[in-house]
Formats: sequence, structure tokens, C-alpha cells
Amino acid sequence: MNRGIAYALLGAALFGASTPVAKLLVGEVGPLTLAGLLYAGSGLGLGTWLLLRRWLRPASGGGALGASDFKWLAAAIVFGGVIGPVLLMLGLSTASAATVSLLLNLEGVFTALLAWFVFRENFDRRVMLGMLLIVCGGLLLSWPSGEITTSLPALAVAGACLCWAIDNNLTRKISAGDPVRIAAIKGLAAGAVNLCASAALGAARPGLESALAAAAVGFLGYGVSLALFVVALRLLGTARTGAYFATAPFIGAAASFALLGEAPDAPFWVATALMATGVALHLSERHGHAHQHEALAHAHSHTHDEHHSHEHDFEWDGTEPHSHAHDHVPMKHSHEHYPDIHHRHGH
Repeated sequence: MNRGIAYALLGAALFGASTPVAKLLVGEVGPLTLAGLLYAGSGLGLGTWLLLRRWLRPASGGGALGASDFKWLAAAIVFGGVIGPVLLMLGLSTASAATVSLLLNLEGVFTALLAWFVFRENFDRRVMLGMLLIVCGGLLLSWPSGEITTSLPALAVAGACLCWAIDNNLTRKISAGDPVRIAAIKGLAAGAVNLCASAALGAARPGLESALAAAAVGFLGYGVSLALFVVALRLLGTARTGAYFATAPFIGAAASFALLGEAPDAPFWVATALMATGVALHLSERHGHAHQHEALAHAHSHTHDEHHSHEHDFEWDGTEPHSHAHDHVPMKHSHEHYPDIHHRHGH
């Protein structure tokens, strides 16, 4: 299995499992405060890991963010960490939880559509069908008893999904950078915004035990998960990563059975079949053709494969993977590939 697929599915598992755990905390912590603690926990936890890693493995991680990268990161934070959560809270204020759960599946749809038709990421019928089946499985898992209306709360949730889809596509622009640093910055920024908004609205302060539990859930379910998501973006492209990440509702539902004592029903098994088929279609994708690599200079974690046969201008001890600035010379060849950071060519 491609490493990017493994990272995407593991990230989805952590994010999906965090949902039922967070649900246990909702009765003790307000929704806006909980969102802030989850994001802050991810940022603080990853920030601590960055400091430890600097001493343990100074050459690990990805490349440093360049000056031009910060505009993409800032825009991703604004859409995904500020506007998106605010719109979600507006929707949650009056819409039912079931309705919101259903509408949140739009994030995967919007992510793929933007990647395919705005950012020109390649796709074929197999990839599109796989994405459709995964999203249908998510829709079935969260289908509410009532009907979806075009009310303002529903539109607010749909707007939040669009913001997160924009966030996902913008983050792909900087996915060659250190994923831990990117996820830490996004977590700290989103956590600060949500906690400040919570305090401004006069929300009650949670107890220390609840706050620490929320931060721990955020570190794994939002922080580590997001770092894995960024690596998957680097290796797979946006639409495919979004498709694998769309399995999170299934993972969350499965975790709910174990943690909350809920029993699986018929829709769960149908959704399982739909998602498994969709993932299988993606796993069986084979895309290869003659393509041209243009000259490129960047920095990211890599091993010396056919795309990284460069020399080093420093003393290298042979450790792989490692990260440093390197140049790619123009070349033309043919092999199977995904729309990763080295294959963003046209067709």
C-alpha cells in the first residue's frame, strides 16, 4: 500500500475516533469552548513535539516554510480555523445535530470538486466513482429522521464545509513543508480564535480534568490527524486524500458502538459496503504515462529515489529519510504515480 494512503486512513481513524470521545465531553464543556480546547490541544501538543524532535532528530520533518508559503498558510487558517468553525457554530445553534452530521459530508464533495476543477488535479471515472461511493456511505451513516431544508442554519453548515474544502486545497500548496509545524500553527491559531470567541460570549469555564481530557483528544484527533493529512496531501493530492479521510464518519460510528454502547443497524452495514467499495476503487487505481518534470527547487522529507538522485553540498551520514533544500533537473520518464508534489503536471 502507498504510504500516503496509509497516512490518510490512519489520520481518518484518529479523527473519526475523536468524535464519540468528544461527544462524552459535550455535556461538561460548551461546544465553542470544546472546539477551542481541541484545537489548542493539538497546537500545544505538536508544538511540544517540535521542540523534542529538534533535539532528537534535527534532520526529520519537512522543509521550512518559505516567505511565499505563509500567504497560503494564513489563508488556510482564516478559512479553516476561523470562518469555518464560526459558520458551524451558527448552524449548530438552531439546526439539529443529525442535520449537521449529514451536511458535514459536503466537505469531501467540495474538496474534490475544487481540486479537480479549480486546481486542475487529474482524476478518472474510477476515482470519481470511488469518491461518490465513500460520500454516499457517509451520508447514509448520518441521515437524519427529518428532511434537509435550505434554511439559513443549513446554509451556514454548508458554508463551513466549503471553507474547510478551501483550507484543504490551500494546505496542499504548502504540503512539502514540515507537516508537524503546519498542523501546530493551524491548531494554535484556531484554538486561540475559538477560545477567545467563547470567552467573549461568556461561556462557562470547564473543569481542569475536562479541559485536559479535551486537549488530549485534540492532540490525537486533530493535531496528529492533521499532520498525517498534510503528509497524505504531499503524496496523494487533495481529492484522493479527501476521499480516504471521508471514511472518518464510518470509523466514528464504529467507535461509538464500543464507547457509547450503541448497536449497529442496517444502514451502518450498507454504508460499510459502500465505503469499502469506494476505498477499493481508489486502492486499485493505476495511473501512468510519459510525463515531463520541469526544473524545481524545494525542501521536504525524502529518500533517494528516481526523483531524488541529487548530490549533497554538505556532509551526509546516509540517514534516510532526511530533509534539505534540493534541486530537481528537468527530466522525462514514465511510471505509475499520483498527483503528488512532483506530479502536478497537466494531461
